Amino acid sequence: MAIVQDFNWNKLQNGSDIRGIALEGVQDERVNLTPAVAKILGQAFATWLANKRNKPISELMVAVGRDSRLSGPAIMAATLDGITAVGTQAYDFDLASTPAMFMSTITPGFEYDGAIMLTASHLPFNRNGLKFFTAQGGLEKKDISDILQLAASNSFQLATVKGSIAKRDFMSIYANQFVTQIRQAVNRSDNFDRPLAGLKIIVDAGNGAGGFYADRVLEPLGADTTGSQFLEPDGTFPNHVPNPEDPTAMAAICQAVVAQQADFGIIFDTDVDRSAAVDSTGKELNRNRLIGLISAIVLQEHPKSTIVTDSITSDGLTQFIEGDLGGTHHRFKRGYKNVINESMRLNKEGKESWVAIETSGHAAMKENHFLDDGAYLVSKLLIELAKSKLAGKSLTDLITNLQEPVESQELRIKITTDDFQAYGNEVIDRMQAFAASQSDWKIVPNNYEGVRIACTSEHESGWFLLRLSLHDPVIPVNIESNVAGGVDRIEQRLLSFLKTQEALNLAAFQS
Repeated sequence: MAIVQDFNWNKLQNGSDIRGIALEGVQDERVNLTPAVAKILGQAFATWLANKRNKPISELMVAVGRDSRLSGPAIMAATLDGITAVGTQAYDFDLASTPAMFMSTITPGFEYDGAIMLTASHLPFNRNGLKFFTAQGGLEKKDISDILQLAASNSFQLATVKGSIAKRDFMSIYANQFVTQIRQAVNRSDNFDRPLAGLKIIVDAGNGAGGFYADRVLEPLGADTTGSQFLEPDGTFPNHVPNPEDPTAMAAICQAVVAQQADFGIIFDTDVDRSAAVDSTGKELNRNRLIGLISAIVLQEHPKSTIVTDSITSDGLTQFIEGDLGGTHHRFKRGYKNVINESMRLNKEGKESWVAIETSGHAAMKENHFLDDGAYLVSKLLIELAKSKLAGKSLTDLITNLQEPVESQELRIKITTDDFQAYGNEVIDRMQAFAASQSDWKIVPNNYEGVRIACTSEHESGWFLLRLSLHDPVIPVNIESNVAGGVDRIEQRLLSFLKTQEALNLAAFQS
């Protein structure tokens, strides 16, 4: 169980999470998140939390849950061992969702001092990670750095009497919150307890942690969940990647909805902090459509408020939110914490913002503690679905006026120089200068990430965004056009500029 002296703790940091390789089995990927490492991280979190809460470490209560990953049970046992080794009381939630772990810090009767979720979201089977929560929300990057610094020092005061470990079924409590919420919001006069009666709703959990939503939320509400798939936890993820952005995963839920003639389909990522949906025709409700739908619901409830999204949303979405719904669309940087923190910042400044949502399916609502919770998002959609059905309407009537691009494309350009961040920013600066020299390309103002260019000619009629990846030596390029062939025309013009930049691998343009 010894940790090598030159172990690189900082390599485990992934923004505001910890991520690592927990299992052998992928070539050239060496395990760095072992049970021994997890134990030290458990000790480090408890120590950090005691300082943060200004509370004796023996009086702390910390909950731990996990997704369905193969490494989960061993990593969990070690994390619990670390927490109790310093005298803290630990609570084993077993299979859980990431949002539920946060809710355990604020739900009356539980209110743990801190919580840990063991997950690596949609990443491959050999990965795992830790997400940390207090009642103030998920930890920030600085907090993770501090915890890793404590882990690196590995100089913990071990307790003479270890803390205890108690098992808790919190997921049933958490699921029942949705049952209550949906009953009260739909307020069905003829069937209050079963407001989803008469609706067939399919859940695809991708063999992650989201299967609970079918049997502990939908079925008590009267929904027919026949045809729901991949609900059983299986860390090999044998059917598809549990990721609402993955084309194979979305195709699976779309096909199931059509085959079962269902009213609605729901798909979750592994740890249920992201989701997407499918309408009764089998059409995806994700990315711009999902944002448009929740925006329509939120702006009915809170007129004129601001919708915060990431940077790659469409022009048509802006027109829909501002022109049709009367709200304000505020594009910000990619990264779910960036989007959430920006929405919170706007509220502190007195600018009302009720939802922060990324195209990836991360959505956080002010009414729900700005917690990015995939189950909460789909519950909001189901409330509207039930109301629409009772009124003889369709849920997607809400986004009838949402104009979507004719074509879209994402390319990832690799940077081949070591100091990739500095070089990437230089490329973006040169792109701005180049675009300024083009009569029909206009730099979009109020852009918080990279450079966004409006392509105004009738042959291109679209936009592109050049930005720097958060962590990798990559420049992602998003292109959209409102005319057939427009993406290719923009792409070719963009390529002529990028060919003049020496340290770029432009293979993405040939695939």
